[in-house]
Amino acid sequence: MLKKIRVALAALFFIGITLLFLNLADVLQPVFGWMAKLQFLPAVLALNVLVIVALVALTLVCGRIYCSVICPMGVFQDVVSWISSKRKGKKMRFSFSPEVKWLRYGVWVLFVAAIIAGVHAFVVLLAPYSAYGRMVQNIFAPAHVWGKSIPALIIAVATFVIVAVLAWMNGRTYCNTVCPVGTTLSFFSRFAMFRPIIDASKCKNCHACEKKCKAACINVADHSIDYSRCVDCFNCLESCKFGALQYKYAYGKKEEPAKAPEAPDAGKRAFVTSAVVAAGALATQKAFAQTKKLDGGLAEILPKQEPERSEVLTPFGSKSVKDFYNHCTACQLCVSACPNNVLRPSTDLGHFMQPKMSYTDGYCRPECTACSQVCPAGAILPITPEEKTSIHIGVATVDRELCVVNRDDVDCGNCARHCPVGAIMMVRKDPDNPRSRRIPTVDESKCIGCGACENLCPSRPVSAIHVDGRQVHIKE
Repeated sequence: MLKKIRVALAALFFIGITLLFLNLADVLQPVFGWMAKLQFLPAVLALNVLVIVALVALTLVCGRIYCSVICPMGVFQDVVSWISSKRKGKKMRFSFSPEVKWLRYGVWVLFVAAIIAGVHAFVVLLAPYSAYGRMVQNIFAPAHVWGKSIPALIIAVATFVIVAVLAWMNGRTYCNTVCPVGTTLSFFSRFAMFRPIIDASKCKNCHACEKKCKAACINVADHSIDYSRCVDCFNCLESCKFGALQYKYAYGKKEEPAKAPEAPDAGKRAFVTSAVVAAGALATQKAFAQTKKLDGGLAEILPKQEPERSEVLTPFGSKSVKDFYNHCTACQLCVSACPNNVLRPSTDLGHFMQPKMSYTDGYCRPECTACSQVCPAGAILPITPEEKTSIHIGVATVDRELCVVNRDDVDCGNCARHCPVGAIMMVRKDPDNPRSRRIPTVDESKCIGCGACENLCPSRPVSAIHVDGRQVHIKE
């Protein structure tokens, strides 16, 4: 029964979070977005004390339930391992293996050091939630997003292959050897109040539980369980035909056999009351179509090229460039949520795979706050459309040499017509000549950096007007 409850909850979390990354549940984001905010590393970076305390308390009570229910990477490994077990002769394929301490804790120390030193590329490579998000976003999302970042796609494919192969062969190897979140929770899980307990008086040494343990943490020879690696999947409970394994209260007890009278329902009640209850996820899929852009004469329009910016752009609600990159886990949930194709993974080594803003395919519409509603790490704080128009993330600059006025001798004014805040005005190129053509000029006090002017400028391949970011965002 415990396993069925665990599997049901894990399926709900896994489906819900996957749909969020696929941007198939955007309509239900207010209902299911909390699943992303329950992820451990985003909660740490967002300094979400309530979530951190709740997850640690859950681990102290029930063990590493987080790894087997809430973490999508953990559930993904279970799915792969389950498929692998369907092969002939592979149903009972695991065996006990000692903890690889030097690798497990070595990776954890490097991970913590990278967070402190701000080496985000290393952090985002190992973070399980972020890694899963990149896998879904870059491999399984609709084809229109595949070209956003080739390096991110390569990293996603490599992560998928490595994790899938490890899960296919040995179950939870990644969880208990590489994953820094799993190692962090293991410090608490070894003291969990409720744990699987082996009763040596009933054990027949058949090794059935050991062969079903995908965490390789059950040592039947010693009748012991390594609770730092146990992810509470409960496979062992259903595999034992002699009732030698029970999930029960064991706080302060060593790993010797339990002698006290058993209460069959105690473990069930403890798990049900401690686990997080999730709701089912529904999805609506958007249809996307890519067509070649042509002008009125059916001539192909050259694609936009990214301009050289004096400072990078970070989304509305991110407060500053430094604050954004210090909190971002590169899960790319905001990338999948962006309806205007503005956010995409960065290829810059300093911020590798963390989102960057680009106006080559769209601009940041003032009424859109999708990214601020989905970010679980506090890198983009929730804002309203009204608040967004009062935040200045950048300022537009005009390159008069590229403006079509200088090439076609016409009054264009496309940037001024589409500026949502009226920051661009058309003035005479020659103030002393009332018949001279008009060119755009930017009122920096009004410009919010949305990129409408850059995106809609007809100059190709580089826009005659581009937006430079601000190190610290200005809020009126």
